[in-house]
Amino acid sequence: MKKFALCCLAVLAITVLSACNTIEGFGKDVKNAGQSMENAAAKKTNN
Repeated sequence: MKKFALCCLAVLAITVLSACNTIEGFGKDVKNAGQSMENAAAKKTNN
């Protein structure tokens, strides 16, 4: 669980620190990060 939380935190940090120049771009980055977390959670529950 700690590894998953750290992974989510890393994804979030990368998303926030990435070059998004507009609010729309930031929204897309957050959406992609959320989808990545959902995919990671789905993989974790399927194993």
